[in-house]
Amino acid sequence: MAKAKTVFVCNSCGYESPKWLGKCPACNEWNSFYEEKVIKEKEGAFLTEKKARTTKPTLLNSVEGKETIRISTGLGELDRVLGGGIVKGSLVLLGGEPGIRKIYLNSTNLQQNARRRKSIICFRRRVGRAN
Repeated sequence: MAKAKTVFVCNSCGYESPKWLGKCPACNEWNSFYEEKVIKEKEGAFLTEKKARTTKPTLLNSVEGKETIRISTGLGELDRVLGGGIVKGSLVLLGGEPGIRKIYLNSTNLQQNARRRKSIICFRRRVGRAN
């Protein structure tokens, strides 16, 4: 039967530690450890089950944007704020202070899309006021 243990690996240099560390002692990077399961299959043989990221972080200014098809909401200002409309398959979260007409935006958007026979799902959650 396989026995599993956990090690923490530095994302920057690969240093391994049995417990999580805030700062890597090998490369001095902060908050760079991730958890990795190690499974002992046979005597002396360890297999790792990686939970590491498969991609490295990139600088935001080095990312090239792709043109995507956007669906117009029918409200010019909302389309402008959303960069030209809603991206198909995306999620838009409307938030703000009470009374700024979020419900109006949602209901108007639902009406516009219903006229054009477009599907949209709208969830609403009211958060209670703090005393």
